[in-house]
Amino acid sequence: MKKIVALSALAFLTLFACKDDAPNPDSDIPTQIGLLPNEPLSAVEIESLMLMREEEKLAHDVYITLFNQWGINVFTNIAESEQTHTSAVQMLLDKYDLEDPVNQNEVGVFTDANLQSLYTQLVELGSKTILDAYTVSATIEDLDIADLNIWLTKVDNQDIIYVYQNLNKGSRNHMRSFYGQVINSGGSYSAQYITQTELEAIINSPRETGAW
Repeated sequence: MKKIVALSALAFLTLFACKDDAPNPDSDIPTQIGLLPNEPLSAVEIESLMLMREEEKLAHDVYITLFNQWGINVFTNIAESEQTHTSAVQMLLDKYDLEDPVNQNEVGVFTDANLQSLYTQLVELGSKTILDAYTVSATIEDLDIADLNIWLTKVDNQDIIYVYQNLNKGSRNHMRSFYGQVINSGGSYSAQYITQTELEAIINSPRETGAW
């Protein structure tokens, strides 16, 4: 899996190096997405966009709820990043004129029944102790990274790859933050969705710059 994702990233960077209209890394996210071509969407790509729109909202909503519970800034700080993530996916939905599953849904409300159930479970667990809250948050990032790794092997539209790679970079940084909070609170965390080897590679590497 890791080799496939690495090759995908290398192919993406190589493609950009050959394009005169490659996005300026200093420009804003809508501009970068807009500079990439509209390409035909596969059913898998549509499925991925629908899920990731709400999965990134899930992270945002859980963190906002846990901040309200515990009043610790790490939750609201990372929630702001997750808002950027879910908004980036919304930009892709708008670009391809796809219906937004989030629409006007409030915090904690989801179209996907599985995510609705997961939100309830995560908030309930994260409300028990602050260690549980950090563990829940690490679990969310674990799931997010695992799903993005899978989708990156299945999508080929340049703009979707661009967004997913940036979401993944941000999620790896979030994992580093929450894993550190778990350890500092006297707990431990083992990978649940990615492999333990992948988790160790993330937490033992520096924070990535330029992440959303």
